Amino acid sequence: MSSTSAQPHEPVTKSNVVLVTGMSGGGKSEAMHALEDAGFFCVDNLPADLLMDFLRLEQQRGERRVAIAVDVRSAGSLPLLLPLFKQLRADGVAVRSIFFDANTETLMRRFSETRRPHPLRQDQSPSSDDDGHRALLEAITLERELLAALRVESTVLDTSQLRPAQLRAWVRDLVVVEGHSLTLVFESFAFKHGVPSDADFVFDVRVLPNPYYDRALRPLSGRDQPVADYLVAQPEVGLMLSQISAFLTQWLPKFAADQRSYLTVAIGCTGGQHRSVYLVEALARHFAHHGQVLKRHRELDAK
Repeated sequence: MSSTSAQPHEPVTKSNVVLVTGMSGGGKSEAMHALEDAGFFCVDNLPADLLMDFLRLEQQRGERRVAIAVDVRSAGSLPLLLPLFKQLRADGVAVRSIFFDANTETLMRRFSETRRPHPLRQDQSPSSDDDGHRALLEAITLERELLAALRVESTVLDTSQLRPAQLRAWVRDLVVVEGHSLTLVFESFAFKHGVPSDADFVFDVRVLPNPYYDRALRPLSGRDQPVADYLVAQPEVGLMLSQISAFLTQWLPKFAADQRSYLTVAIGCTGGQHRSVYLVEALARHFAHHGQVLKRHRELDAK
């Protein structure tokens, strides 16, 4: 009996595929708009059991970049997604999975502001504020449980503190890197706004001398030369930089051998403006020879 669809074991040849997934309210829609603007052919809410057939059809049509959004709206086929994702990688498909996340408080605020129901909330009828709050919290908790395994296998982007324009820019940075080598991401942040949940390593540099207390340096950032000169003159800064560099140099080959696509190193200070920014810039320069290196400044980029 003939069939137009390929057999399950038939491999899909190499292509450029981005899998967009994550928490409802985490920023997937904004990411899909960014990918569409970047020239990707975008498909939203594709059931996981149709993923392989869709990619084979794309292969027949010719080379084009594809972005596919899959989330809990396709809960029935969700258990198939992780095995398929691993199969695609095993078949040599250049697939990147980006998981969009945010802390629970942020997700609840976003749903409250948009007045949109969560896809996993059982009772969508009008209710008291307390009942609605509890139902939304339960839905978010359940969604985290359902997506936990996929999150582990993906590049996580924490959007809790990101503005839409900032999110779009970061997504574009993630998808333009080429090849299969490990991409090293350095991110500065302010502890007062929370630790990025997408970080693989977090270094606290609040113990270093703070340029903020110099009135002339206060309005500047770690990317400005006067701030860099101030920090270079502090022996503790050089020691911190050399120790972080030595740690990463020691362990990067192990992470690369473990088939990791991205490794995010977050550097935090009090305000995310001076010390952490300077160290991210310095580390990015130091590891430029590594290959794929990205820089993010969570607080500065949001301005």
